[in-house]
Amino acid sequence: MSGNRTKRKILKAERLKKIYNKRPVVSDVTIEVNAGEVVGLLGPNGAGKTTSFYMIVGIIKPDAGTIHIDGEEFTGEAMYLRCRKGISYLPQEASIFRDMTVEENLDAILETVTSDSGAIEKERESLLKRFK
Repeated sequence: MSGNRTKRKILKAERLKKIYNKRPVVSDVTIEVNAGEVVGLLGPNGAGKTTSFYMIVGIIKPDAGTIHIDGEEFTGEAMYLRCRKGISYLPQEASIFRDMTVEENLDAILETVTSDSGAIEKERESLLKRFK
């Protein structure tokens, strides 16, 4: 294999910055992920890992910097649009879905892909059949 082969860049977050109460919590963070790579973000508590991640998935907006997914800029775009490109967030805390039925949980996820209620119902039923 040639070491010169260029891998397709699927995510590039460049020079991200976030300030809370006049205090910089993320300053000049750049992350690039190529197709097939697995990347970890390591650092001590308070280093800005979660804030950086939240900016990438669209939970919060960066004060500066850009986010590109598959070469398209998504910096100001909504979470559901990023999700359609494969960038999403599943919270570790499951309690937000605890009072929902299995069907409601599936619908909540499927609604990030389409607003067509017929397509959602068809896909939900297909998924449920796998577990019966």
